[in-house]
Amino acid sequence: QVQVVESGGGSVQAGGSLKLSCVVSGNIVKGCTVDWYRQGPGKGRDLVSSISPGGTIWYTDSVEGRFSISQDNDKRTVYLQMNSLKTEDTAIYYCAARVVTPATPNCRNYWGQGTQVTVSS
Repeated sequence: QVQVVESGGGSVQAGGSLKLSCVVSGNIVKGCTVDWYRQGPGKGRDLVSSISPGGTIWYTDSVEGRFSISQDNDKRTVYLQMNSLKTEDTAIYYCAARVVTPATPNCRNYWGQGTQVTVSS
């Protein structure tokens, strides 16, 4: 099985910063991507940023220039540094590890439990 655990959420004022961590563990044959999603109050779950094992990175437009995704492959940890936070960044942030396991030959998402980020004005 694959376990995904997020941490680092909290409450900050607008303009502040937070750093989220996502630790991935388990019997993994190959990593495909690690993705950060968020779900705001009354909204759907949207992709925020993504990183591949080779370092290919993607950001949604609304966070480009403010958020930075990085990884420590030795620690199997992906980070999301969030700067210049806005009230509209308030959401539950979820990490999803897309990996191949011995039981599944294709990339499949494994989700963490989510971490709350609240930005106040």
